[in-house]
Amino acid sequence: MSIYEQALNQTFKTLEDVKTALYKVYNHDVINSISKRIKTPESLINKMQKKHYEINFKNIIDNINDVAGLRIACPVKSDIYTVIGIIEQMPNIKIIERKDYITRPKKSGYSGYHLIIETPVTVNEQNVPVKVEIQIRTMAMDFWATNEHKVRYKTNKKLSNFDSKRLTAYAKIINILDDKIMEIYNKQELA
Repeated sequence: MSIYEQALNQTFKTLEDVKTALYKVYNHDVINSISKRIKTPESLINKMQKKHYEINFKNIIDNINDVAGLRIACPVKSDIYTVIGIIEQMPNIKIIERKDYITRPKKSGYSGYHLIIETPVTVNEQNVPVKVEIQIRTMAMDFWATNEHKVRYKTNKKLSNFDSKRLTAYAKIINILDDKIMEIYNKQELA
């Protein structure tokens, strides 16, 4: 797990530097916050069992893309694409997968943009590519996703169909709010 920790920390540091630089260029926060996490062993085992993988390090490295994860929250949707554009240009980052849940939200209502990247980590004087998942969302998307995850997955009680439909409806409302805030933001930028 130490190689994932190293990849996570160096990517986090790089993105913190990007956050600071973007503030200096735009004079406002393009990135509101960055958080990081490593999957717990229990969570890894559960995921591998769900996907019917034999539990071993090779299968973790080959098949589990989100052992290390970063979450970036931006004020508005256009900021998400600014951040993606910068990540695409980083020399130590290779994007290996993209999932655009902004233009195509999940059935649950979840919105966000996910990148699976590889970044080199030095192990025994060799550079080894290590995967890190980067989730980029607006602050509103992040609010919904964090709370949806708590009520759907972090409890022993099953979510009712009624409440599940309500969560999906609230995700749509948040998407509308995100778009309306961006309209106001764009008017201010043009003024």
